[in-house]
Amino acid sequence: MVGVVSVCLGVLGIILPLLPTTPFILLASACFVRGSPRFHCWLHQHSLFGPILENWYQNRAVSKKVKIRGTVFIIASFSFSIWFVPHTWLKLLLFVGLVVLITGFQRIPTYELVAKQQENH
Repeated sequence: MVGVVSVCLGVLGIILPLLPTTPFILLASACFVRGSPRFHCWLHQHSLFGPILENWYQNRAVSKKVKIRGTVFIIASFSFSIWFVPHTWLKLLLFVGLVVLITGFQRIPTYELVAKQQENH
């Protein structure tokens, strides 16, 4: 049940600001390891989520593309929220949250997946 809810929240996080995708997909994968091997396999073979999950489980890292996309969406969603909230104290609190989140996100290691190719001799 938690895995299904996590997948739903992860998919919603693709389009909704301030709702993260990757942590929910990682949680769903962890839930499906024992609870539903079929869904675990589906999640890891998914064209969007599979490479992110494999990179995380093998290297505890994200690709440069995921990091750039995540940073852009974090900044965009927080900027949108800061622009529209009416109270200065709330704007300041959101800005502090933005700085903390971006700092933590940028500390995640970056690892690029390279296609497996045979060398020409």
